[in-house]
Amino acid sequence: MPKLKTHTGAKKRFRKSAGGKFLHRKAGLRHLLTGMSAKRGRHLRTVKVKEVTSAEARMLKNYLPYK
Repeated sequence: MPKLKTHTGAKKRFRKSAGGKFLHRKAGLRHLLTGMSAKRGRHLRTVKVKEVTSAEARMLKNYLPYK
């Protein structure tokens, strides 16, 4: 059986926790921040790392076979 390729986009955006759950950072805090309201920026900063949904976790198992 050949080796499976890791999805490089998923590799950069998701990581696995010690309990085996996939985690991701909240999107929207990289660039174009001057047009964003201060309230939205503060709200986005409060949520650092979140767990992905169960449907996304099933996809990520295929994308990240060796994590």
